[in-house]
Amino acid sequence: MQKTHTTGIFAALSSAIFLGLSPVFGKLAINFGFSPLAVVALRTSMAAALIFLIVIIFYRSFLYIFPVGLFGCILAGLINGLGSILYYMALTRLSASVGQMLYSLYPFFVAIWMVLDRQPPSRLTLIRIGIATAAMLLLTSLPSNSADPLGVAMMLGAAILYALHLPINQRVLYEVPAPTVTLYTLLSMSAVVVPAYLIFDTKWPTISMPWWPVFGLTLVTSLSRLSLFLGIKRIGGMQTALLGLGELLVTILFSYIWLGEQLSWTQWLGAAGLGLSLLLVRFESPPPLPHSSKNGWLSWIRPPDIPRDIPWGPHE
Repeated sequence: MQKTHTTGIFAALSSAIFLGLSPVFGKLAINFGFSPLAVVALRTSMAAALIFLIVIIFYRSFLYIFPVGLFGCILAGLINGLGSILYYMALTRLSASVGQMLYSLYPFFVAIWMVLDRQPPSRLTLIRIGIATAAMLLLTSLPSNSADPLGVAMMLGAAILYALHLPINQRVLYEVPAPTVTLYTLLSMSAVVVPAYLIFDTKWPTISMPWWPVFGLTLVTSLSRLSLFLGIKRIGGMQTALLGLGELLVTILFSYIWLGEQLSWTQWLGAAGLGLSLLLVRFESPPPLPHSSKNGWLSWIRPPDIPRDIPWGPHE
């Protein structure tokens, strides 16, 4: 159990590093002329294609998924796809660091969704959420540069939708491997963002435009999703979300290096508070199994009987 817990912590922190690079690559792509819808459509579809090729060539057994689990992945993908559209549209109105700060409030919304699913957080988790929330308030304090209200609203909407897809995928991940959930969730996200791009966007990218931020975004999206769902599988959605706040520190660092964005002393104080919230994870206990809550609003995402002869085995 301890090894599983440690693996989950490592996976969640790895996801945070990859996710922290996403807004930086996204902002660079937008600055280079890509529209927000083009960025989200290209990075999601290319990441889904990359994962699909890896699975179909090397790990075909991971294509198996039970019907209710598939529906759960589709639901999570549709929700997160809508959130991704809001996220990248918000980035056109906000700096990468400020946008990621607002987005990093999602653990608060995860806690609400988990409570509704009859999986209340521990007292230490609530303390960590409080510390992280205070840190977010300090990090988003910009006395000389007020944030765009519409951009703020869109980013908070993206955070709420991202938070919602985590407990949905957590239910599926009890019976399904992380690569399988990653594949079907990304394919479902693509089914939302690609049509939105084709229907509503009139700005098409050209070969002459710098594509390296899009390729970088595709790579970190693929790696972040794999490690994210592995973390959720091992330590649960709430703890993965709190550890995922480390992505903000990565965003701040690379926004400073690549985009020239800087923080005030109060924002650095908020960064320190966020770091404290992350360090307290070593005192958290392993979460209960997702199937232990049979009365939550997501309790329907579980198969009545898992066959023992499936390729990757039950609970793998």
